[in-house]
Amino acid sequence: MSAKYLINCQDGFNSPERATIAFILAVSASKQAEVAVFATADAAALCVQGAAQGVQAEGYEALAALMSDFIANGGRIWLCPACAKAKNITPGDLAEGVEIAGAPRTMAFLESGARLLA
Repeated sequence: MSAKYLINCQDGFNSPERATIAFILAVSASKQAEVAVFATADAAALCVQGAAQGVQAEGYEALAALMSDFIANGGRIWLCPACAKAKNITPGDLAEGVEIAGAPRTMAFLESGARLLA
């Protein structure tokens, strides 16, 4: 894969529709490219084991299914360390496919040729 994309997801329970749209984009892109989602702000809560279960914006696919498909496609979810700390999320709390990774990793990914999709 030569194409790379970074998607910044800032929404979670505050806006299930926006969070879902970010993961629809992520799933689609991850079928043909290397993709990482940088979860910040309200999206941090979605990174906890089981948190996305039952989250479904009206008219959209379930968020947990989209996140699972994204991970199955080789996608990666990077949780902002400051956001994790602010929400008391520890590495042991993380859902499958999520890791705590901050600005250095996201900047390196962008510098390696990834395009930012917001």
